[in-house]
Amino acid sequence: MDSIFADRIHDVPKSFIREILKVTLNRDVISFAGGLPNRDFFPLQELKKSTDHVFEKYGKDILQYSTSEGFNPLRHYISNRYKSNDGLEVPIENILITNGSQQGLDLLGKVLLNRGDGMIMEEPGYLGAIQAFSMYKPEFYPVPVNEKGMDIQLLKETLLKSSPKLMYTVPNFQNPSGISYSEDNRQKVAELLQSTKTMVIEDNPYGDLRFMGEKKTSFKTLLPSQTIMLGSFSKTVIPGFRLGWMVAPENIMQKLIIAKQASDLHTSHFTQCIIYQYLSNNNIEEHINKIRDVYGRQCRAMLTAIDTYFPKDVSVTKPEGGMFLWATLPTGMSALKLFEIAAEDNVVFVPGDPFYVNRTNSNTMRLNFSCVDEATIKIGIERLGKAIKKLAAKNKS
Repeated sequence: MDSIFADRIHDVPKSFIREILKVTLNRDVISFAGGLPNRDFFPLQELKKSTDHVFEKYGKDILQYSTSEGFNPLRHYISNRYKSNDGLEVPIENILITNGSQQGLDLLGKVLLNRGDGMIMEEPGYLGAIQAFSMYKPEFYPVPVNEKGMDIQLLKETLLKSSPKLMYTVPNFQNPSGISYSEDNRQKVAELLQSTKTMVIEDNPYGDLRFMGEKKTSFKTLLPSQTIMLGSFSKTVIPGFRLGWMVAPENIMQKLIIAKQASDLHTSHFTQCIIYQYLSNNNIEEHINKIRDVYGRQCRAMLTAIDTYFPKDVSVTKPEGGMFLWATLPTGMSALKLFEIAAEDNVVFVPGDPFYVNRTNSNTMRLNFSCVDEATIKIGIERLGKAIKKLAAKNKS
């Protein structure tokens, strides 16, 4: 019966997080697993008003088919924000509205990847990107990331022994590790890539969520002709509308539009207009500042609790923004086994395995702090600390 399936679907991993979310349906479970924005910041009343205004302004036309590229006023808004926030000149012709940035990953795979093409992937790397690109059967070249960014020596070795077509990176508050590439690291990565034909996919869903430190330079500035950017409204406004965008050079954009047309014709015109109306009538910077403040406090609460309750041989990253931090257990300790013990005490996280392309039974785990209040974080981390100690005792016996 397997013969009915296309080759591309074989060996593509399930979304581990989607499976874990089933466990969190139990209200007694404290979940550090999901990559979910905090629902308390969904601007419900403002979106209601924006929806009413859109119906009044456009009438039945709002329910009609629209262009594949996206709603022009929204594309202009994105273009203007790149200029004011990052000093980047991005014409709207280079912007494509997508069904979340996840669709952007899929479209890039369709347009740019043949079976066996080389692709540099951060290690650990975003599992949604690993899943999306796996459909197109590239040859993954994992390059480790650390607190400063990508391992420059291993990147250099990878570029010398192969000619990768793409490099995927989340340089700001990376998912899963929470790290950000330093300014120096970005410069060194760019210097290595500028003499190659490798295109950089700069995925930046968390870039607005910086709660400490200074903003860093985009790869689009460092490698303007080699960088494709992905963005999203999911982490700053609302995830349920599934609205993201891509910025790509003109020759690539033309092919992406064709792939978009073949995929779904266009992203919902209705929700694009609502988001645009919301952005036009509300102070988005004020809204994002509230999110930053709370996420910063929740991150600090988690780090404080970890320092109190985790064994000292567990190391963790210290994010300057975003929604995640990354913990590394002692060598030989399995995060999958820890998950089983922790789940019995009603606390869950994401073991590190799905964030690697060729590693299993890892000793790493991702912890999300955006959806859990400070008091609950303390309780959950205390439970998790006890589970780590239980597993360590089992391993010794």
